[in-house]
Amino acid sequence: MEPFLIELWKARDALLEGFLRTVEVSAASIVIGTVLGVAVGILLVYGHVVLRVLCRIYVDVMRGTPVLVLILASFYVLTLAGIQLDAFGAGLLALSLFCGAHMGEIIRGALQSIPRGQTEAGRSIGLTFPQLLAYVLLPQVMRQILPTWINTGVELVKASTLLSIIGVGELLLKTQEIIGRNFMTLQFYLLAGCLYFIMNFAIERLGRLIERRVAWR
Repeated sequence: MEPFLIELWKARDALLEGFLRTVEVSAASIVIGTVLGVAVGILLVYGHVVLRVLCRIYVDVMRGTPVLVLILASFYVLTLAGIQLDAFGAGLLALSLFCGAHMGEIIRGALQSIPRGQTEAGRSIGLTFPQLLAYVLLPQVMRQILPTWINTGVELVKASTLLSIIGVGELLLKTQEIIGRNFMTLQFYLLAGCLYFIMNFAIERLGRLIERRVAWR
């Protein structure tokens, strides 16, 4: 036990850096992906037919492509196209696009589940479409999708481990670098697993707190 504690103390800065980088990329991709997903979901239901088709292609392609392929494409293919992104930017782009596609489909389903009469009632009292979205539709949608949104956040934290393949210094890559120096494979992988569990448990607790706050009265 003592040798592990000694190595853990030596590796504390690297582990903290990797942990914070994982939190950073996961949180940013959840926020960006959610905003993108809201826009895509609205366009899938209410957009012009051309926009609906484009959004449908985006959603189907992103949802049907493995996250690892999206990450590699963002890092290598964009470079060949003349778009220069560092490893962190490419990874963030891939995770955000993946999240946006899933959230777009979820929001589409939630919007279509709202009775048409509510939309008609809002229009009958003079609400514009943006007001109808803000005051009638989206509040109901957000209540419906909260459990799925929380699950998506957890999946993005797990998917962030794949960013090590392009050199993003997140928790898994830092753990592998530490193991390469001290060869304490089991101990440090178990520690990394515990840290990932802490992140996902925090997301779940936060999600449940939000659910209670916005629950139907």
